[in-house]
Amino acid sequence: MRGDEARELLGFPPGSRPSPSQVKAAYKRKAWESHPDRFPEREKSEAESKFKMILEAYSCLQTATHVRVVRKGAYGAHRSNSTLVKAPFLFIILATLSLGGYSVSRAYKRAKEECPHNNPFLP
Repeated sequence: MRGDEARELLGFPPGSRPSPSQVKAAYKRKAWESHPDRFPEREKSEAESKFKMILEAYSCLQTATHVRVVRKGAYGAHRSNSTLVKAPFLFIILATLSLGGYSVSRAYKRAKEECPHNNPFLP
């Protein structure tokens, strides 16, 4: 299915570029309207074929939107400074290592005071 056909089936103008959230909302609305379980037995086959076409249109537009977002980046998003993002994690890691080292040195001193040994390899 081509993109224009898919847009028309989901209710968008032929040349438009709907956002992923608009595509999802249109798909949900159309799928709810044409779901085969909502129709009587004599109309189920027609509703099922329409439902499958809507699903195919949604997957077509979703794939096209995904490719466009991956290539260009998210719409309206600005590139942020990666060091500002990484700095808090670096501080957390350094604090954890320093507090852990401090706890280990205190435990080592306490163990050495409790039972002193002549062996330099034992605490």
